[in-house]
Amino acid sequence: MWKGSWWAAAAVVWVAVDTAAAVQLADGTVYFTQPPRLLEAVATQTAASAWGSRYYFTIQLPENSGESLQKLAIFQHNGSDTVRFDLAATRANQGNYGAHGSPLTVGAVTQESLPDYAGREKSALVVTFSPPVPPGQTVTIALHPKHNPQYPGVYLFGVTAFPPGDRVHPQFLGFGRLHFYSNDDWPVRFW
Repeated sequence: MWKGSWWAAAAVVWVAVDTAAAVQLADGTVYFTQPPRLLEAVATQTAASAWGSRYYFTIQLPENSGESLQKLAIFQHNGSDTVRFDLAATRANQGNYGAHGSPLTVGAVTQESLPDYAGREKSALVVTFSPPVPPGQTVTIALHPKHNPQYPGVYLFGVTAFPPGDRVHPQFLGFGRLHFYSNDDWPVRFW
């Protein structure tokens, strides 16, 4: 006899939601049929310790995702300095970074302890959409750091998407890579 999680996988039930199919296990856990994609991460200022920067994370939710996007969790994975954000200044728009699409309603923006992509408890910035973003849309989240990290280097931010519901399977989308430079290693020199 097969044991463990194989039984849970075998108990998958297909449920019609709007025009797409969602995956729901027998225990009620909801999955994206086709997971969202992290398209890009951009920092408007790349100097270490700079003030006034914005970090943009663009996510594409496919037509065949089967579920809407309820929330995103963004974890700082590495770096010599911890980036702190002004949660109340978080914004979201339809479309790609720079497209200036229609604003989306952001419900709660919180700092929570959640399991990261490897299952370790980490502090995450969690953006909840109210209402959830329907399939077939591209969304850009604008985060407002208090200032860029003091120490230059590459900083990775893990992004995880959650469908709506009380019992959901979060989907890790990958890392947004932001590179910050000191005055000594600034990539453009003027002399």
